[in-house]
Amino acid sequence: MSPMNTTQPDVQAHPAGSPTTATVKLSILMTVKNEEAHLPATLKILSALVKVPHEILIVYDEPDDTTVPVVRRFQERHPAVRLIHNTRGPGVVHALRAGIAEAAGEYVLIFAIDDTGPALALDQMLALMDRGCDLVSCTRYARGGRRLGGSLVGGVLSLVANRLFCLLSGSALTDSTTGIKMVRRDRLQRLTLEASVGWAVALELSIKAQLAGWRVGEVPIISIDRLFGGRSTFALGAWLPEYLRWFVWGVSALRRSRLRPPPVMTPLDLEDVARPAKR
Repeated sequence: MSPMNTTQPDVQAHPAGSPTTATVKLSILMTVKNEEAHLPATLKILSALVKVPHEILIVYDEPDDTTVPVVRRFQERHPAVRLIHNTRGPGVVHALRAGIAEAAGEYVLIFAIDDTGPALALDQMLALMDRGCDLVSCTRYARGGRRLGGSLVGGVLSLVANRLFCLLSGSALTDSTTGIKMVRRDRLQRLTLEASVGWAVALELSIKAQLAGWRVGEVPIISIDRLFGGRSTFALGAWLPEYLRWFVWGVSALRRSRLRPPPVMTPLDLEDVARPAKR
């Protein structure tokens, strides 16, 4: 399987009675695995902070996932929350494909259920998308972003890897591995995602978006890992080879690329619009 594939041929139509793009601006997509401890707080935070017409898609693999009954109880008061059973195969990439195929919004937000900090950046992300970005990614390592909590080893490796990737590849994004990304649905549906282990798919998406010439934006966040408990799925030994594969391929592909996309958009661009012109 080659990392060079960029089209996504297996998008499914929306089932009868599902939301349409006429009623949904933002589809918030979260993959879960036994997240009954963390999900209620995350859903409440999102429901309170998201001001545009939206849906929340919870994608699960196994019918006995302990998250499912929690979501069903929440749906009684919040019909915008939808359960999506991933039958495409195990792993994050298959769960994302299942969710993307069911999404109805103009924009799709890939959101990590164990990190509530990025919810405060949603307004800025939406504003940059409305300004013409195809992808807006969060950053923990630049423009005032920070990372709190989580695995110390994982945090150090993430910081070093992202800075090294920027230096070697010339990537416009300073935090390519973060899973918090907002993307135009029509763009995302045409992109093939292949990373087979863990959240390496976030790095893959960052690389392929730039190779495709998408306009990208970046918003700083304070990442708060596992604020409400639960167990992380981070597994260094199992994930490292897949991350290295995409790291090496991405450095090579971006250095070879002759595309010169516009500069990355940031919240400073929004301030320029809001600031009155000098006379």
